[in-house]
Amino acid sequence: MAQIPHGGAPARPFLPARGRRALSFVTAGVLAAAGVVALAGSAQAVGALGDAAAAKGRYFGTAVAANHLGEAAYASTLDAQFDSVTPENEMKWDAVESSRNSFSFSAADQIVSHAQAKGMKVRGHTLVWHSQLPGWVNGLSATELRSAMNNHITQVMTHYKGKIHSWDVVNEAYQDGSSGARRSSPFQDKLGNGFIEEAFRTARTVDAGAKLCYNDYNTDGQNAKSNAVYDMVKDFKQRGVPIDCVGFQSHFNSNSPIPSDYQANLQRFADLGVDVQITELDIEGSGSAQAANYTKVVNACLAVTRCTGLTVWGVTDKYSWRSSGTPLLFDGDYNKKPAYDAVLAALGGSSGGGDDGGGDDDGTGACTATYSQTSTWNGGYNGEVTVKAGGSGITTWTVPVTVPSPQKVSAVWNGTPTTSGDVMTVRPAWNGTLAAGASTSFGFTVTTNGNTSAPVVGAS
Repeated sequence: MAQIPHGGAPARPFLPARGRRALSFVTAGVLAAAGVVALAGSAQAVGALGDAAAAKGRYFGTAVAANHLGEAAYASTLDAQFDSVTPENEMKWDAVESSRNSFSFSAADQIVSHAQAKGMKVRGHTLVWHSQLPGWVNGLSATELRSAMNNHITQVMTHYKGKIHSWDVVNEAYQDGSSGARRSSPFQDKLGNGFIEEAFRTARTVDAGAKLCYNDYNTDGQNAKSNAVYDMVKDFKQRGVPIDCVGFQSHFNSNSPIPSDYQANLQRFADLGVDVQITELDIEGSGSAQAANYTKVVNACLAVTRCTGLTVWGVTDKYSWRSSGTPLLFDGDYNKKPAYDAVLAALGGSSGGGDDGGGDDDGTGACTATYSQTSTWNGGYNGEVTVKAGGSGITTWTVPVTVPSPQKVSAVWNGTPTTSGDVMTVRPAWNGTLAAGASTSFGFTVTTNGNTSAPVVGAS
């Protein structure tokens, strides 16, 4: 687990082994598949990392520390570039339940609120982990520990229910080395091998809508550790244990390079019927070599259909847990590195020489829109479109929504529609002006009339 504990030093050594928010008019079919629409602007490539990834059907996120959100360059780079966040330390056990059954969510809430205001997804990290545990957990009996574990999962997930797209339910439960054995921890030592399954079953009862993930490091290629995780996931899927995804931390450096079978390893997990996510990516180095390595990782994810997204472990090198290795996409002054340009290019975007989110914007005023179905019933559904400004503010937006016949729109809110055939074009009601990185939404009710297909949100 990449983390910066309260003392400021990594809890374990590393193992040996928006710039120009340009806009793109693409075909409605591509946009429908990706759930992203490019809005008013010139016919150029998508600009920011999150937008480019969304056009590929993925998210591109970063780890966030609440105490850096007050730094303007940090916040503006975050808002301009990423569409998903993971709290770096703020959701860990010692942060939210330092005393038994006494919960404090203020720091984590700050991150979640910021993300929601900007239309970003949130990964929940992490519920059950041997590290960053308050001392009281270690002193519990087996019976007390089982109760405390299930209560912790229940209370934390309930607090954030509906706000988290994926939870790291259990983190780093396997040893390094050639044994493939479970790691010694209070959970393993007192509850036995069944604690992981129990944690996942408890999590599913709390939030049926969140993806439930197992997350670990040094599992990026096929080895004893990843084989053990693979066998666990295979067993879980066969027995109906609710696991939806596997997270690969993907911390790389010269002593622990990208495995040659990285993509094949992601694919074999995906073939079990789970999503795979790259959850804590950082790659030490600089220049073209670092850029080439980032390209390998992004291309591997894009090649695996069930690789749903990537998260880099931090916004800027200066706050990285491995800052001396300069492992991230932005340097200490928030300048884009060659690795940034390589990632954006791999995702199909182009930086266009514009701003990195921390400096002056070029004023292109691009934005994106994403669609989600918020509720459904026999004969109808509600849909919502979130409009998000790019690296500069906008004063208006336009979103075409094609509703498949014989569906009919019966109501629209927070937007002004005009209709031509099956295409409803929505413009702002009162919410057209958005600051850089800010978002708004409009919604609509549809009568299906026997056709339950989703509408197409995109250029027509």
